[in-house]
Amino acid sequence: MAEETGNQRYYRAPCPGCGAPVEFRSAQSTHAVCPYCQSTVVRQGDTLARTGKMAELFDDFSPLQLFAAGRIQDKPFTLIGRLQYTYPGGRWTEWIAALDGDRTGVLSEDNGAYVFALPFDLQRTAPPWNELRVGATTAFAGQSYAVTSNEQVALTSAQGELPHLPELGRSFAMVELRNDKGLVLSIDYGTQPPASYLGRSVQLEDLQLTGLREESAKDEKGRSFNCPNCGSPVTVNLADSKSITCRSCNSIIDLSQGIGGELKHATQDEPVRPLIALGSMGQLQGAQWQVVGFQHRMGSAPGDDELFGWDEYLLYNKKRGFSFLVDAEDGWSMVKPTTGAPVMAESGNTATYLNKRYQQQYAYNAETTYVAGEFYWQVERGQKTFNRDFASGGALLSMERSANELTWSSGSKLDSGLVATAFKLDARKDMFKRTDALPVSAASGMGCGTIVLIVVVIIIVLIIMSTCSSTSGSTGGYRSSGGSYGGYSSGGGHK
Repeated sequence: MAEETGNQRYYRAPCPGCGAPVEFRSAQSTHAVCPYCQSTVVRQGDTLARTGKMAELFDDFSPLQLFAAGRIQDKPFTLIGRLQYTYPGGRWTEWIAALDGDRTGVLSEDNGAYVFALPFDLQRTAPPWNELRVGATTAFAGQSYAVTSNEQVALTSAQGELPHLPELGRSFAMVELRNDKGLVLSIDYGTQPPASYLGRSVQLEDLQLTGLREESAKDEKGRSFNCPNCGSPVTVNLADSKSITCRSCNSIIDLSQGIGGELKHATQDEPVRPLIALGSMGQLQGAQWQVVGFQHRMGSAPGDDELFGWDEYLLYNKKRGFSFLVDAEDGWSMVKPTTGAPVMAESGNTATYLNKRYQQQYAYNAETTYVAGEFYWQVERGQKTFNRDFASGGALLSMERSANELTWSSGSKLDSGLVATAFKLDARKDMFKRTDALPVSAASGMGCGTIVLIVVVIIIVLIIMSTCSSTSGSTGGYRSSGGSYGGYSSGGGHK
């Protein structure tokens, strides 16, 4: 039965499973999930046919919910459906948005933020998914893109009405491509032909959303459980967490399959003590951030056995999402995952993003050796990536590459004193100083004679060290940059 509300027509019919009303608000929707009995139904003309039963939704405590409404590019939309996917790194959610009654878009999670995408015409046949290798470049509709993710995913559950419905639990490829203009192109191989969507990063506050889920409506009971290793109570505080550590035994707990089930865990020895405590609040770049995660990472240049280490603090702000505060021997920095993908020269020596050119500083292999707190991706001890760090003055750009994913982050250097003050740790300010704060960095306040004297002393010391080294017959390598490799890298994951 077709009904009309204002200017909006929608279709309503009884569920073939329980008889309750099932509504279709978008002409593009072919499937729906009955909100009463979870039957999966397909629309066939003026009737509904039951095709199975949908698995229960994993409660991700998102502020979004069905029928929340907003505006994109000054046009209204309504959230009418939700899809939950799993992949080897965890799970993520896509919300189906109805626009203008006839079009549907997708509001999806993206590295702790959101992307709003619309159907996109590739203007050519989508290549086979296994030909789109991570790191490769290709072009669609006159735009160049880099392949940043190629994962085998499966639909776990769904809610509301949907433009298409992959078979529950069936594995298929999902490929993401990005470019230096901040565009995200997704190709969904769960349909034939593959469906494609093109989008950009959005902030929830900019979408002018109404009808969001109230904090009081959350089921707080589902957010606490006992550690599967030691039995101590563990509480999850963030909506998007896919990993958390037990504060009692330091075990890493996998949340990607939901709280309350058989949760995988990995024990950790030799805990690292963060300089900034988990839970600390700090004012940086005009926003109040909370430290929700911490990881210590080790790195080495290709072909070099010498190791160096650095720390990364995962920061969270309700409106800005996630950022990383990085503590390396050559200084502090703050970076955030980019929506788009910079263009890197074939040599790897330079990268360009948003019309700015960056010079490569370091290239190295990285490994996560210790984690604490909560993370929006499924973090594991021993995770390995290949990283490149670029800089343009104080602006920073970082690339991390794993087998199935390419992640970019951008940000800037921070003064160590500013970091200490931000987290109200001025009494320990000396512990925040790094090798970027050398005497020559204050040369603007020195006389020329002082600078010359410092240079002469450094030259004499280097000559003495060189003489001693040649006398002892040492053949060991020497790196002046210390832990500056790894200085700007970020963690993160696909969704």
